[in-house]
Amino acid sequence: MTPRRRRMILVLGIVGGVSIAGALALSAFRQNVTFFFDPTQVAAGQVPAGERFRLGGMVTQGSLQRAPGSLEVRFVVTDFSHSVPVSYTGVLPDLFREGAGVVAHGRMRTDGTFVADEVLAKHDEKYMPPEVARSLKRRHGESRADAAPASATPSAPRSAGT
Repeated sequence: MTPRRRRMILVLGIVGGVSIAGALALSAFRQNVTFFFDPTQVAAGQVPAGERFRLGGMVTQGSLQRAPGSLEVRFVVTDFSHSVPVSYTGVLPDLFREGAGVVAHGRMRTDGTFVADEVLAKHDEKYMPPEVARSLKRRHGESRADAAPASATPSAPRSAGT
């Protein structure tokens, strides 16, 4: 085998190895991506069947139901256009309450219920996940962040001589 042929095989082997490594990395990344959907997108059927995703919106007032003697909780998430029933078994975050923003991770069942593996609540009255805020703004007018009073404007910079 000539030196040129040996170099060509080495180069092709390196290119092949890098290609396989890149394909494996992309495959792993794709499996770990979790998409966000709001209740209107779920109602429109835009959710991939059988895949995990994040559902975000507001917890409907009066929809929280707890099963006696268990950790099972049922509630409804809305974006004020459509609603999705959610079932969750576990301890809810301390800040979870009706009328507040929530993001749930899980899957849709065939009966139209979202089965959550994890439920996240907003951490203060002004914070809302950006996807939820955009969705609510699109569906319901202005978001809570836009409705909050503007903070004081910063003072003008001082010159170096003062």
